[in-house]
Amino acid sequence: MPTGVPMTAETYYTTLDSPLGPLLLTADATGALASLSVPGQKNGRTVRDGWRHDPGPFRGAEDQLAAYFAGELTEFRLELRSAGSEFRERVWAALDTVPYGATTTYGEIAARIGAPRAAVRAVGGAIGANPLLVLRPCHRVIGADGSLTGYAGGLERKTTLLALEGVLRASSTR
Repeated sequence: MPTGVPMTAETYYTTLDSPLGPLLLTADATGALASLSVPGQKNGRTVRDGWRHDPGPFRGAEDQLAAYFAGELTEFRLELRSAGSEFRERVWAALDTVPYGATTTYGEIAARIGAPRAAVRAVGGAIGANPLLVLRPCHRVIGADGSLTGYAGGLERKTTLLALEGVLRASSTR
């Protein structure tokens, strides 16, 4: 099992259609979102035996994701619960501060968490292990040269999200 999200017998899941393809959402017994994955995602989640299909705990997420993809929502207000090392948690918290319509670099994330410049590779690894695609905006992290590098969901999806947020012109997404 990929690291970062403890999955117990009380894991709930649902799938939602989106411009990125079907989204797989998981939540714990409290209803806090534990993961959001897309098909083919590096380290993405897949439904496991013992998980309970129940769209009920995901109504708020469904509404907010629909509004986001419609261009009507710029900030998610959902309870998220993911688990990682102390370093990953710091990186993920820094991702949460990158605003809609903006980008940052791996080096800037390293600086935000007080890590040395040499930690950029480790920062990239933590970003790549983000279990909450879209909700925790790892798609807003780009290379120092402005290139669209690394995205666990695939660069085409990263491009789609950045175009939706107005970072890229539609013509640059082709």
